[in-house]
Amino acid sequence: MIQRVMKYRPTKQDIQRFIQDTVVPASREPVVRWMAFLSIFIVAGVGAALVVFIKGLGVTNLTDLVPWGLWISIDLSAIALAAGAFSVSAIAYLLRKKELQPVAKTAVFVGFIGYSMAMMMLLLDIGRPDRFWHGFVFWNIHSPLWEVTMCVGLYFTVLTMEVIPILGHWHPVEHRFPRISAKMVGLHRITPVLAFIGLCLSTLHQSSLGLTYGKLVARPIWYRPWPMAITFYASAIIGGIALVTFISLLSSKLTPQAKVNKRVLEKMAIGVGWAVLFLLALRWWDLMNMPVGYEPAKTEALHILTRGRLAFNFWWLEIILGMVVPAIILLVPFFRRNERLRMLALALVAIGVVAYRWDTNLVGQLVVYGTVPGSQVPLFTNYTPSLVEILTGAGVIAYGLLAVTFGVRYLNVINHGEVVEAPAEAPVPAAMVPSSSR
Repeated sequence: MIQRVMKYRPTKQDIQRFIQDTVVPASREPVVRWMAFLSIFIVAGVGAALVVFIKGLGVTNLTDLVPWGLWISIDLSAIALAAGAFSVSAIAYLLRKKELQPVAKTAVFVGFIGYSMAMMMLLLDIGRPDRFWHGFVFWNIHSPLWEVTMCVGLYFTVLTMEVIPILGHWHPVEHRFPRISAKMVGLHRITPVLAFIGLCLSTLHQSSLGLTYGKLVARPIWYRPWPMAITFYASAIIGGIALVTFISLLSSKLTPQAKVNKRVLEKMAIGVGWAVLFLLALRWWDLMNMPVGYEPAKTEALHILTRGRLAFNFWWLEIILGMVVPAIILLVPFFRRNERLRMLALALVAIGVVAYRWDTNLVGQLVVYGTVPGSQVPLFTNYTPSLVEILTGAGVIAYGLLAVTFGVRYLNVINHGEVVEAPAEAPVPAAMVPSSSR
């Protein structure tokens, strides 16, 4: 006799018990409430993005004079802070610094999130997201922007391959799909190769971002190709390493899932301190070269940057708080020993790099040459992001914070190993050692 298998149908009491025993306790966890809070901004951002896709760029405040606004500023910032992926991986695997390999795992995950944020912003900014693939098919080898497009797309593929082993270690994947998990984790064997490819691709596009700005003759303050390429590349490495170090230290304070090697992170912080001094000198040299001889529109743009609308952002966020203060904290042992001050300095470095990208992107569009051919009369413009731009930008930033939180909480992306320091002991005289142990 074939017995009919009765399907289980949960009763109302079962559902209430499940909510009371599972959902309610989980919702009381701070991390769950934090993720729910970020989800509100993501939902609002998705709704605003749909408006952009349906109605086009006409709902934004972007114009022909100011074509790169809030979205591109977020894009540049995300790419810069994601540079820790290739820099830490290159040091760990190509220079064979084994103590940095666990940190490279964190850097790769943060880099993957940063580049995905950048691609989301670009998907909105291009106006025709259905044609995103044109750059990969219709090559324009004379355009730095095409080279950036190719390298970003290829490097995002490399980052995806580096993140797959992390997802393979995720508890649900390991227990429900053990074979798939084993294959995903097996990709870790080619990490050194991926680190080399990522170093090449990132070097090309991080520097080419500055080169793209530097070749635009119509934007006088941008028109200086090589200094901007070098400064963009250096600032990306410094900001990326600072962000990875900060996230690691902050996570170790907030959750027991994050285990860090504080000795390694302190060495990285000292390196960031010296690098910030180099970036400050490079940035200052670049700016001091511009006022030599009057050039129409360049001098006016420099005035806006240092004395006008962007002065606070430039002097305080980028120079003083973004470079001078962190360098003092990270290089003076008295201040560096204070872990909170060290974390503050690393966060300020990341903020300073973001401020540099925002200053560069915005100041070049506030002053342009006249539209009459041959005219050298500066034109002053204004730009304020629309509500749609703000909501989509906030949604992408919330996605980045949510993804980092999820990685730390559930994917174990910060596990650098605990360092247990044994207390120093005085040497034991040989006469006191039992003869059986000699």
